[in-house]
Amino acid sequence: MDRVNFRTQILTRHLQTHQTTTIDLLNTAPCVSYTPPELSEPSPNFDTTSLRKLLDGQSVEDIDYIFNLMIQSNLFCPRERGGKVFIAPDFNQSMEQQREMTMRRIDYLREKGVFDGWFDKKGPEGDLWRFSQAESVSVFDHSLGIKLGVHFFLWGGAIRFMGTKRHHDKWYKPTETLEVKGCFAMTELGHGSNVRGIETITRYDASTGEFIINTPCESAQKYWIGGAANHATHTVVFSQLEINGVNQGVHAFIAQIRDENGNVCPNIRIADCGHKIGLNGVDNGRIWFDNLRIPRENLLNSVADVSPDGQYLSAIKDPDQRFAAFLAPLTSGRVTIAASSMNTTKIGLATAIRYSLSRRAFSIRPNEPEVLLLDYPSHQRRLLPLLAKTYALSFASNYLKMIYVKRTPESIKTVHVVSSALKAVLTWHCMRTLQECREACGGQGLKTENHVGHLKSEYDVQLTFEGDNNVLMQQISKALLAEFLAAKKRNKPIRGLGLEHLNKPAPIIPTHLTSSTLRTTQFQTDIFCLRERDLLHRFVTEVSQHQAQGESKEHIFTVTYQTAEDLGRAFSDRLILQTYLDVEATVPEGPLKSVLGLMRSMYTTIVLEEDASFLRYGYLSTDNAAVVRKEVLKLCSELRPHALSLVSSFGIPDAFLAPIAFNWVDANAWSSV
Repeated sequence: MDRVNFRTQILTRHLQTHQTTTIDLLNTAPCVSYTPPELSEPSPNFDTTSLRKLLDGQSVEDIDYIFNLMIQSNLFCPRERGGKVFIAPDFNQSMEQQREMTMRRIDYLREKGVFDGWFDKKGPEGDLWRFSQAESVSVFDHSLGIKLGVHFFLWGGAIRFMGTKRHHDKWYKPTETLEVKGCFAMTELGHGSNVRGIETITRYDASTGEFIINTPCESAQKYWIGGAANHATHTVVFSQLEINGVNQGVHAFIAQIRDENGNVCPNIRIADCGHKIGLNGVDNGRIWFDNLRIPRENLLNSVADVSPDGQYLSAIKDPDQRFAAFLAPLTSGRVTIAASSMNTTKIGLATAIRYSLSRRAFSIRPNEPEVLLLDYPSHQRRLLPLLAKTYALSFASNYLKMIYVKRTPESIKTVHVVSSALKAVLTWHCMRTLQECREACGGQGLKTENHVGHLKSEYDVQLTFEGDNNVLMQQISKALLAEFLAAKKRNKPIRGLGLEHLNKPAPIIPTHLTSSTLRTTQFQTDIFCLRERDLLHRFVTEVSQHQAQGESKEHIFTVTYQTAEDLGRAFSDRLILQTYLDVEATVPEGPLKSVLGLMRSMYTTIVLEEDASFLRYGYLSTDNAAVVRKEVLKLCSELRPHALSLVSSFGIPDAFLAPIAFNWVDANAWSSV
């Protein structure tokens, strides 16, 4: 019995002690709370307004005006979370509801005069204004940006550049007011990137003065046509043109597909492409033409025409040159895609970095506070190189816009090559960044309202839209090969596409790299130029060897694709570095220039670390690659104090970001349920 009493007393004391300890812990352990990073992070040591102006240039006021219009309207789904109001599409809506909301938002922007004078604004300033309008709406919703882009840049751009005065007089005003809603029927079920291979056929009937458009087989149906499923009234149809039994190649025609009441026109069949992984606010459709007759005047005839009696007329006799001239103006699609990819990337980074500056996890030592996510070197390594790269790619996007709006007949080739390069590199970067941001936000990154996860599916299409990225890399290499061989044939120095460095002796890379060497512009330029130079020579050699064996050009480019893709990336990276250096040169000495230099070094160093070609082809030794890797971590630690200032300089209003970018505790409190 004494033993039983003894054990009872021991258990009683144990339970009393345990209870007291638990109560004390509950009373003393503070709950996790939110502290705005603005209170804990260093104040900017550079002018954030000046940095934003480097990003947005003269368009800052236009962009902010559109932002404010969207914030002010209930059509953009404002909701309060954690004491802040956010706007974002309601992705819980059905596909049909999302499409309707997209059109209602377009109508709202039209009523506010956003599109007034769309075709009247001339010169580079007019083009830059149009780009700023399109980019701004995409920050809210990619579907809204795509829908407007199809109408104004693809349909409207085709009228503007492929048409002539008769088309401008007839179609400009109804396009601007959206009395006419246009779409762009190029892609077919059987042909996407290979535009020359499309199968839609158009013949001319001289007896009536009409073209007859026909879909001869199922693979010729127009596919993924934005706006076709519900709203478009007209389309630009890309089709083979057959005159007197001779195929004159791909041409573009205007065709009405719905009447004023929204009914599908005779000799037209339209089907819905259905639900997609993203962009369900865009009504993608499929179109079949059953011997549709259109007036002769509906041929967009800036490059070629057909006379009333059926004679084919064109000042450009060579079919290849005619095709190139025909499609050259449509580069604007790639320009807008590249620019919008940077805005999407900025939303992901601003959200993930702000979250990492207020969210803590684990203590390094006992009884110390948990550590901010961005104070972990591993978290810095995940996000800060992407931040620096986003600045570099944004400057490159601005360069692309400038060479586009100032294009001349002589510079069309450069615009094509640069737009191909940057469309691919920038969209790849966007998707990679969104994935990293999603993971960096943990479980919160899965919530649609926090953007970073959902934006991946919304943006994914851009990797193949307006050209498959891998195909674009190969196109770049073909263009570089042609420039190199043409210069060699003329026995003159190579000019254009930034290839003038090939006329100089090959750069010599130091045997042993140091931190200070890695940060010099001379080394950065040298190693990027060396890589491009060597890969171009390798590509020339490979192609020449296959030609010597009598292989066809088409087969040669098929089997040399690996070197071609490596060369395409090398060209792109060197171009991006050069545009960065040009921007940096405009900034006077001071804190902003220092931060820009830091980000440039981060950009070049992360490219050196992540692209296997530097090791594969021997531009870096394994020892130097190890130095590069250490330098990345060092640069991360130096960029860390500037993280908040750098994402704030993006200029994206708080309302367009996510609840976890701010008070994520209150945003998830019971009171918010």
